[in-house]
Amino acid sequence: MSERVVGPRSGLQWVSLGDNGPSGCPVARSTAAVFRSWADRYLTQPCADLGRDGPVCPYVRPSMRRDLLWLGQVPDAHPHRRWVRAVIEDALEKYPELPTGNGSSSSVLRALITIFPKLDDYSLIDDMHAEFKSSFVERGFMLGQFYPGCDQPGLWNKNFRPLDAPLPMLVVRTMMTTDFPFLVDKPEWMDAYVRKFAPMIPAHVRAVVVRRLTTRAETVPAYQVQPEDSDCSSPGR
Repeated sequence: MSERVVGPRSGLQWVSLGDNGPSGCPVARSTAAVFRSWADRYLTQPCADLGRDGPVCPYVRPSMRRDLLWLGQVPDAHPHRRWVRAVIEDALEKYPELPTGNGSSSSVLRALITIFPKLDDYSLIDDMHAEFKSSFVERGFMLGQFYPGCDQPGLWNKNFRPLDAPLPMLVVRTMMTTDFPFLVDKPEWMDAYVRKFAPMIPAHVRAVVVRRLTTRAETVPAYQVQPEDSDCSSPGR
């Protein structure tokens, strides 16, 4: 039987992308196939519009190789928002419990991906992302929103749309140092960032650092503040 992660509130099940599973798998094979094709043909490949060298997301290929991508499927075209909130709360709880594959160093490659293949109102994805981002950032994670036509711009090329995907998705992954531009808008996000990557900094010093960083961000474009960027959210921003 396939190894599964089950949300205690929603009952939604996530299964490893590398485990096609028997009949009755919680993710339709057609959905998994669309995701895998997008990952193979787009996320793991260079793109002229990206504005930098390398694949669109450099983490996807090693994540797939180590079998660290977990997919869940919301089958309804119009899921009740209260239930979707339960799904996202479950994702927040279950993400840090995912297997780490070859060791703890691989934990940064884990992603928990909730796909809404029949959804036609993508505002649900944006609304859930806005509602829950702070909860994930506080835990040192990122929540990314993806859907067809998502118009969020890239960092290196403002005409590039890195979150435009063939399926509506909400993606959980760990926070990376390269996530600085996505977190600098709010002091509480920057506080979580500094706590994660500079844990020995005393709280009163951290507050000064955060205040200066967020003040600087008001006058300096994010792509100038951060020298590196994967321009993927994977795939979570």
